[in-house]
Amino acid sequence: MKINIKSMYTNNSVVAAICCLLSFCRLSASAQNKTMRQQWQHMHSAKKEALTAFQNDRFGMFIHWGLYAIPGGIWKGKKMEEMGVPNVAEWIQLVARIPRQEYADLANKFNPTRFNADTIVLMAKHAGMKYIVITAKHHEGFAMYRSTASGFNIADATPFKRDAVTELYQACKRHGLAFGLYYSHNIDWADGADAQYQETKAINDKKGLPTDSFGANLWDPGKNSFQQYLDKKAIPQVKELLAKYPDLKCIWFDMPGLMTPAQSFRFYKTVYQQQPQIIITQRIGNNMGDYDIPGDNKIPDQAAEFALPWETVGTLNNSWGYKSYDNDWKSPGELLYWLVEIVSKGGNYMLNIGPAADGSVPAQAAANLKAVGQWMQVNSEAIYNTRRYSITHEGPSNLRMDNTEQRQKEGFTLSITPEDFWFTQKNKTVYAIALKAPENRQVTVKTLSIKNRTITRVELLGNGPLPFTQHDNGLHFILPEGPDYTHGFVIKTTGR
Repeated sequence: MKINIKSMYTNNSVVAAICCLLSFCRLSASAQNKTMRQQWQHMHSAKKEALTAFQNDRFGMFIHWGLYAIPGGIWKGKKMEEMGVPNVAEWIQLVARIPRQEYADLANKFNPTRFNADTIVLMAKHAGMKYIVITAKHHEGFAMYRSTASGFNIADATPFKRDAVTELYQACKRHGLAFGLYYSHNIDWADGADAQYQETKAINDKKGLPTDSFGANLWDPGKNSFQQYLDKKAIPQVKELLAKYPDLKCIWFDMPGLMTPAQSFRFYKTVYQQQPQIIITQRIGNNMGDYDIPGDNKIPDQAAEFALPWETVGTLNNSWGYKSYDNDWKSPGELLYWLVEIVSKGGNYMLNIGPAADGSVPAQAAANLKAVGQWMQVNSEAIYNTRRYSITHEGPSNLRMDNTEQRQKEGFTLSITPEDFWFTQKNKTVYAIALKAPENRQVTVKTLSIKNRTITRVELLGNGPLPFTQHDNGLHFILPEGPDYTHGFVIKTTGR
């Protein structure tokens, strides 16, 4: 057998060159990721003051509103639950697999003449909320503001012809609430193609890895690429939002799906370059957020630890967008439980409303927020500017709540007792929050025993100082006659 030494040498050289090139590419990618992470860390570190202000606020309003309010969870006679999951109304286009053009035609019917920005902002303010975040663009791809990057928006594509986001922004300025925006950066059923599912799947298939298609438009994706969507719509819309609305508090990116670190970083850097004070949710993807979101309608476990400030987002019923037949409203008592349970663990609570297609807020949602506001008017001192105490709760009541689906299925069955207390702290002040008062008005708070701290003053919020005794088994006092204890009471203790 004749061996061609020259050919063998040449082939080996080619193989070696390819190996070197691949190694260089891997090293180059690794170096780029390291540099990107360092740049992110530098930008993130500059937001300490903004994150502290966020934690001080503790309570905010989320608003999910878009074309999905028109069907209200029903498509061609079928309810969400009959068509698939998820059951939340703003996902109806995916669940019903509605073609893009058919869905876009809903814009011709969208005329929310009952929308009043001042009414909604004052509703939030009177409930004790400090900030509002609205869906500037949800997964449907429809912008709730006048967008120059896409004609698929409330001002240009509907008979309403008004800019809802701008009106809310201006109302927040008038009434002293901070303002933030939700923007679906990855999922866009109108223009986001298949959220780069096919190209990611091709890569993962070669590695033997699964590819999650959740949220992607696989029934009627656009002809454009996902990269074209980022370049022509998503990034331009984020830039114009930043230009239109100075002094934003936060941007709530959501559902990063298959986004790469470079894509998440591009959004983060875009925001930082125009408004460096803005804090960004961890749902930007690839661990590039400034604050964490444990889950939708999720109460973190007692032992949960967070490296970042965090916020639980919750619904007033079981849907984010308006759902015409969902009347499972969280009562004022349940809403207060969610608020104190989350704040006592060191988190923020952002509670959602879903306006109807005419722009009105469901009456029961408004009434329940009003009741929460009445409690906050007396007791908000135990919520705002507070931090987690060494003990967050004492008493027999305990509820594990992981997600929206669990709350929808199981309801709220927790029995709160007069022995239940939640705690928050502000410097040397510790607050004990009770959501149910004992009939005999005699109270013992075990956590505040003399073994744990020496108390020099006890005050009933909304009333005044109380006589008390403190022993090894707890703090003892008698509630005065007169105050309304329908939703419990809060005591403020000072000591060391």
